Amino acid sequence: MKDCFITFRSVTTAQRGEAVLRRSGMDASLRRTPRWMEEQGCGYSLRLRRGDMTRAVAALKNAGVTFRKVYLQMENGSFEELSV
Repeated sequence: MKDCFITFRSVTTAQRGEAVLRRSGMDASLRRTPRWMEEQGCGYSLRLRRGDMTRAVAALKNAGVTFRKVYLQMENGSFEELSV
């Protein structure tokens, strides 16, 4: 399964994002952001299926949940930052 990570500045915001995505029918798991993804060291992210990324970003924006960055797993296993 190819994944997508959406990063947040705080655990509270990430938890709000997780609730929004679950209410929208998407499965997202809350976790510490991998260190190489987070430039400021402290952060949380939601990991979800690559196919849900566009819908997830729209749901978060519509709910007013602020996120930092979106990373998409490429076919070779590496991650690419997307501008959304």
